[in-house]
Amino acid sequence: MFVTLLNRLRQLDWILVGAVIPVMFFGWFTMKSFTGSDYFAHRQIVWIFISFVVLFISSQLDWRFLKRPWILLILYILGNILLLVLFAAGRVKGAQSWFNLGIFAIEPADFMNLLLVIILAKYFSRRHIEIANIRHIIVSGLYILIPFLLILVQPNFGSAMISVAIWLGMVLVSGISKKHLLIVFGLATASFLILWLFVFQQYQKNRIINFLDPMRDIKGSGYNAFQSQIAVGSGQFLGKGVGFGTQSRLKFLPEYETDFIFAAFAEEWGFVGVIILLICFSIILWRILAISYLGATNFEVLFGMGLVIFFVTHIIVNLGMNIGLLPVTGITVPFMSYGGSHLLTEFIGLGILMSTKKYARAAHRDDMKNEFLGI
Repeated sequence: MFVTLLNRLRQLDWILVGAVIPVMFFGWFTMKSFTGSDYFAHRQIVWIFISFVVLFISSQLDWRFLKRPWILLILYILGNILLLVLFAAGRVKGAQSWFNLGIFAIEPADFMNLLLVIILAKYFSRRHIEIANIRHIIVSGLYILIPFLLILVQPNFGSAMISVAIWLGMVLVSGISKKHLLIVFGLATASFLILWLFVFQQYQKNRIINFLDPMRDIKGSGYNAFQSQIAVGSGQFLGKGVGFGTQSRLKFLPEYETDFIFAAFAEEWGFVGVIILLICFSIILWRILAISYLGATNFEVLFGMGLVIFFVTHIIVNLGMNIGLLPVTGITVPFMSYGGSHLLTEFIGLGILMSTKKYARAAHRDDMKNEFLGI
């Protein structure tokens, strides 16, 4: 039994895992330096352990059943039902985004966005040749419309934008004409205007206004972004050292365990630490693409690309809002921010990816041929 377990552990992509581990512990060490109670650090280490167990289990499963349309349809319906049921739940920090289960809370939007990656990978894997037909852009957009609206009205603007980014990114990698791309951006602009006028709440508008004019309300709605920039800048080249970040320890920096953990990390670890962090993220993204390209069909390739888009969007948006280049949206840093929902989602995604590598050789040549012919 031990030999079997050892062999299965060897089947994991340890270059990818080896790049993930430092990112997770960068976040953990930063959390551990926040307060004397180590509340977040103790809970996060439990989630890290659970996530690795989930990674191992999910990497051993044969996920090829996800290619069956009726399976995806059932999962899609269940996912939207969960998002709908959230409106009967209590509010957490002003949003109905979480199921509070007592000792922990779950955010369904994270899992829904991973499911959208799978659904779009399946859809475009059979229609990539016909992507020039605008019908496929519209139909694929309808897949994200319902969860996007349900997530947006929670209100959870950050996760809703991740859904849109996944769709737009997978449309782009599937191949889209320049004319249709202009139409998409035109629709996006019109949608933003509608959201601004009829959907966005005042605090969401303030975040965007403060992004354009950071000094407008520095003691009010612009406080978070301003403190974050101070924390990042004060880290300088080598940082202040773990446990010596004044912005986070003195609680000038809000949400330092989730939204602004990058700022807290940059303050303590400095420019050198940030470079190491970005190198780890680069290795993670490279390995995801390398594994996906070994897939037997377009589904595996597109799933890997969708997973990269999922991670890249989180990284760019979070780092951008931490250094004042993007509005504050409440997006976490993959593998680094505190919380179980996003960690489980990320490790399930990696587990599915590693499983496709494991079972790629078992795919029938006829299936591969049909995939490329769009049958």
